[in-house]
Amino acid sequence: MAAQPAIVVVVDDNPGFLSSVIRLLSVHGFDTRAFNSAEALLESDAAQTAQCLLVDIHLGGLSGIELRRQLVASGCNCPVIFMTAVDDDAKRIEAMRTGAIAYLKKPFAPPLLLDAITKATSGATG
Repeated sequence: MAAQPAIVVVVDDNPGFLSSVIRLLSVHGFDTRAFNSAEALLESDAAQTAQCLLVDIHLGGLSGIELRRQLVASGCNCPVIFMTAVDDDAKRIEAMRTGAIAYLKKPFAPPLLLDAITKATSGATG
């Protein structure tokens, strides 16, 4: 029996970017769940079933870094990949201190994202 595809949750408040990432991941065999805000993700149970979270740092409400902290505090230690169009050293350091496995600056090449997700999901168990 074939293995189930890894579930990747994507959180980004840019609808066009979110749609592009979902398309890319779907083409590469990932099962995706899309959210346009941290709050929308927190209102669902998607983080509990995900093998990887791909989260924008700068969201309209709660930041991606604060989302990560809340998820960890609630017992969800799913691997997270942060992405941002507004890169700075302080945010990168803060993101990595939350246990992020990757930090991607937008726009990033698809292979960078796919490699980070493969790394995040390789040790995951369903």
